[in-house]
Amino acid sequence: MSKKLYIKTYGCQMNVYDSGRMADVLAPLGFVPVDQPDDADMVILNTCHIREKAEDKVFSDLGRIRPLKLARGAAGADMIVAVAGCVAQAEGAEILRRMPFVDMVFGPQTYHRLPEMVARASRSRAGAGILDTEFPAEAKFDHLPTETTSQGVTAFLSIQEGCDKFCTFCVVPYTRGAEYSRPVKDILAEARRLVVGGARELTLLGQNVNAYHGTSPDGGTWSLGRLARALAQEVGLQRIRYTTSHPRDVDAELIAAHGDLPQLMPFLHLPVQSGSDRVLEAMNRKHTAKDYLSLIERFRAARPDIAFSSDFIVGFPGETEADFQATLDLVSEVEFAQAFSFRYSPRPGTPAALIETQVPEEVAMARLYRLQALLEEQQRRFNRAQVGRVLPVLFEKPGRHSGQLIGRSPWLQGVHASAPDALIGQVVPVRITDSSLNSLAGALVEDESHAA
Repeated sequence: MSKKLYIKTYGCQMNVYDSGRMADVLAPLGFVPVDQPDDADMVILNTCHIREKAEDKVFSDLGRIRPLKLARGAAGADMIVAVAGCVAQAEGAEILRRMPFVDMVFGPQTYHRLPEMVARASRSRAGAGILDTEFPAEAKFDHLPTETTSQGVTAFLSIQEGCDKFCTFCVVPYTRGAEYSRPVKDILAEARRLVVGGARELTLLGQNVNAYHGTSPDGGTWSLGRLARALAQEVGLQRIRYTTSHPRDVDAELIAAHGDLPQLMPFLHLPVQSGSDRVLEAMNRKHTAKDYLSLIERFRAARPDIAFSSDFIVGFPGETEADFQATLDLVSEVEFAQAFSFRYSPRPGTPAALIETQVPEEVAMARLYRLQALLEEQQRRFNRAQVGRVLPVLFEKPGRHSGQLIGRSPWLQGVHASAPDALIGQVVPVRITDSSLNSLAGALVEDESHAA
């Protein structure tokens, strides 16, 4: 008899990948994913620690789960409640203290041990929650089963995990552990299975994905650029993307791959965080604004149509108006196609949280609004520039309206057009007719020779 599994995923694409693998791990135990937690036999909250008030969100959601667990118990059934991911790693003991009905708390490196934890939770008395937030010596990827379900036309593939950079604002090194790169043969095997399952585009994932240094079949070491070449030439992929990158880990081989591989999409998320060298030093980024701009120039020289996305933190401790203006200047020089910007918020246990010169909230918010206005105008400008062009669009799924499909341009823009379902999974030329901040509209081009 099958059991119902509900997983709520917070945050990054790595968590999306992890949630799918948790479902794979639990499938042999009879768990089948469902869309609602109400009558689930097991609920997992796969958490993220990056955003502001992440812990508050988790505790709020647990408060909503508790009555569901009590109702199941009153009906003679059981519900295993688990908290996974980075908040679990950082706040595991506190979660069990404040929410004693939680059965399991485990970090992002231990979910391969889920069957054992489920067995222990089923035998445990109420209030005896299981806490597993160690960093095991063995790599979890070595103990995960083969994927049981297809991710669809686009899929995520985790190739690297952890971080050794220790930016002063970031908790990732403490919640995800040291950098680890999966062996090349394992990545190629998983990529081939995903392609057989219908994937036409893969996004390679890692906390610092371009720090990838995996063991190759001949015992050597491959970089991300070399891995991208193998995926393009040996696996049969139409599109390859990767995220998230660090400027310090960009090398000549990766830049060359962007110039040589048509499958490697001309869109790169390369977080800079600030345009001020003084703030970058305080963040322990170990690159300057000039270093970053030089990388942008090198990528554009290799692939002239490449577009960029980035992350920005506004109001970092000690940031002055001059520092913030340097960020605006960098943004104006690069001209981003997309970006994510946030007001700095202290993370317990990080060095930046101890800096006394915190920027007043009202000052930080005013700066954030100014930055977001500039970034939004750049994004609108980039999208408007596509109107009238014919773009190759990979259709992924039906749209909201009958007869409509949704796909992605090479620059990750959502594109909707009237098209038959038979085109799902195909790259099709679409003439762009309209644009908005977050998407494009278009019409099919019958003569594929007109495609850009």
